[in-house]
Amino acid sequence: MSTKKDIIDRCRANIRERLVRPTLADLNPTVYDNPLEKFISQAQVMGCKVERAKSTDEVDAIIKKVYPDAKIVASSLPYVRCASLNPDTVPDAQALNGVDVGVIRAEFGVAENGSVWVMQNMKERDVCFISENLVAVMPENVVSNMHEAYGEVSFNDYGYGVFIAGPSKTADIAQVLVLGAQAARSMTLIIIPNL
Repeated sequence: MSTKKDIIDRCRANIRERLVRPTLADLNPTVYDNPLEKFISQAQVMGCKVERAKSTDEVDAIIKKVYPDAKIVASSLPYVRCASLNPDTVPDAQALNGVDVGVIRAEFGVAENGSVWVMQNMKERDVCFISENLVAVMPENVVSNMHEAYGEVSFNDYGYGVFIAGPSKTADIAQVLVLGAQAARSMTLIIIPNL
């Protein structure tokens, strides 16, 4: 069986023509007067709880308020002192099974769809998907649309990032909405002005 790197390297070796990233100059996307306000509204539509905090000192109290029965909180963020598990120190992703709350950092939000950009900043990114509940701590950095978001996306050494819009949802069987089918059952955003 080939490794992921082998497969990607073979794909890259067969690229016949490399294209430059398109510019956004020809597009006329929606721009909101107050992207933060629209983002909060859309995030709530997507099923998120939204909490505001003045500083990272309030994060633990918000987690305990929103998830009072959580026994296992996983985070590599230094200001999440209530974390009982660090995704950087587990032997493998399976060790994250049973996490009640995963706490991650989101870099920015997108107003038009209420999603957040999460750049992998922990060894085991599965904490974003295997946790029963997800908390994303983020600055008040919000763009209006995905066109603007495309210009903000960046990667670190892990080379992975993902847009997450609320808790996991599916309605593909009998068009019945099910939350938490493939990932978190709930998502809370904690917005901090000067994070």
